[in-house]
Formats: sequence, C-alpha cells, structure tokens
Amino acid sequence: MTTPYLSIVIPVHNEQEILPILFERLTAALDAYGKAYEVILVNDGSRDQSAVMLDAYQKLRPAEFRIIHLNGNFGQHLAIMAGLEHIRGEIAVTLDADLQNPPEEIAKLIDKMEAGNHDVVGGYRMDRQDSAWRIAVSKMHNWVRAKFMPRLIMKDEGCMLRAYRKSVVELMVLSQEASTFIPALAMMYATNPGEVGVKHEARSAGYSKYNLYALIRYNFDIITNFSLTPLHLFTLVGVVVSMLSGLLVVYMFIRRLIIGPEADGVFTLFAIVLLLISIGLLGLGIIGEYVGRIYQEVRKRPRFVIRQIVE
Repeated sequence: MTTPYLSIVIPVHNEQEILPILFERLTAALDAYGKAYEVILVNDGSRDQSAVMLDAYQKLRPAEFRIIHLNGNFGQHLAIMAGLEHIRGEIAVTLDADLQNPPEEIAKLIDKMEAGNHDVVGGYRMDRQDSAWRIAVSKMHNWVRAKFMPRLIMKDEGCMLRAYRKSVVELMVLSQEASTFIPALAMMYATNPGEVGVKHEARSAGYSKYNLYALIRYNFDIITNFSLTPLHLFTLVGVVVSMLSGLLVVYMFIRRLIIGPEADGVFTLFAIVLLLISIGLLGLGIIGEYVGRIYQEVRKRPRFVIRQIVE
C-alpha cells in the first residue's frame, strides 16, 4: 500500500443523515487535490446506522478508508485522538462530520502549511452560519480563552478544521491526557503555527451534539486543563476579602468600645457573612475542577477503548 501524504481524521457520532453527502464531497475534494491520502473515520459510539454505513463506505474505497469503532461514546476530542494515534500520513487534518466546514477547504490548509513551513495550521470560520446564540457563546469563549490562556493564540479555537505535522501529532499522542482538547494541546507543542480563513456552512442534515450546557461545560474544561489563572484569581480575591474582613472586625471592635453594643446593622453583618460563604463555595468549586482533573489522570483508566478497526 502506498504511504499516504495526508491523513484525514473525522469523528462520527449519530450522523447517518449526513454521511452520504460527506462521503461524496470528501472523496471528490481529495481526489481532485491529487495528493495521496487516507481517511480515518472514528465511530464514537453511534446508536443509529452510522457504524453500518461507515463499514460500507470502507468497502467502496478500501485503499483509502479505515474505520475505527470505539466501544462507547468517549467524546469528540478523544475520538479524534484515537484516529490520530493511527495516522500514516505526514500531515493530519481533523474535520467534523457535519460538513459545516467544507472538505473542499482542506487544500487551503495544506497549501498554507507547505508555503509557510508551518507545523500547525488552524482554520477560523468566516461568515458563520450558526444561530445567534451559538455565535455569541463562541465569541465569549474565545474572549475568555484569550484572557486566561494568552499563550494559546487562536482566532477561533472552536473550529476543528485544522492541519498538523506528524511531529506535533506524535507529541500530542505521548501526552496521554485523560481529558484533552486537540487545538489547544497542539498549540502547546507548535513552534511555527499559522491560521487561514475557511468557509462555514449551515448544517444540511442531522443536528448539533453541542447544547448550551455542553458549550458552557466545554469552557470550564479547557480553562482548567490549560490554565491556573482561576486559582490565582481566587487566591487574590481571598487575600483582598481577608484584608477587608480584618478591617471590618477592627472597626466593629473600636465602635463597640466607643459607642457600646447595639442591635442595628445585624442584617448588614448577615449579608457580609453570606458574601464570604458564597466566595468560599466558589473557591471550593474551582478547586474541585482541578482535583477532578487530577483524579482522572491518577486513576489511569483507558482514555478510550477501540472495539474494532476495519481496514
């Protein structure tokens, strides 16, 4: 078998409606580009007919297509990591199955990578076709990431259409993180990253697997995976609140000596106590996020389980 130059990794979770369109457009775009390629489709525990359809497509293009069936739903990024562990090409490209990032744009990433000798090239979505609330949440996420993780310089971290040199992929695989985020992890290892604008399309079939809660959860996860800023901020808040609380105690003590005890202001004190308790609970929540990450890493459970590879 000819060693491929490109490895296209696509996670699939309940995408039976869109798979026929994906297969047609992807193969047409890659055949027209003219570089040797392989396509690794990772079935992330689909419960519809996606698994059967993927096996059928592999039989149609056995030289280029490989299917990895996971033994359950492990999430988008771990599914991609399962595919990246099995690439043969010199350049790996990640692509979502929903076709919102057109496969015809893959060539744009490769050309950018070769022209600038980049080791990572990220796409950023131009003229986004998502709903207003999705765009608003995405903008908020990118702003938070820029503030909390200034090292991760990306215009659009949520765009999964990205290209990586094999050397960067090997470093990501070696990390063995139980909870990971592919674009951010790659940027930690990149020495010469680049970006290029890519088209964005509305979903033509199926439905998005990310609801509002999942997007908010995603923000918490990426921040606690790649930044200690929340802990630093909470420490700073704790110091400031402690100083103010100390001043309040001194003030109340002096007031008692000069004026004497009084019942007035009890509710103000209650409000202050509730404020301190809420700050304490917030701190416990932040610490809990980090403790949870540590727990996931030290228990050493498999990040994902491959049930079968069809090739």
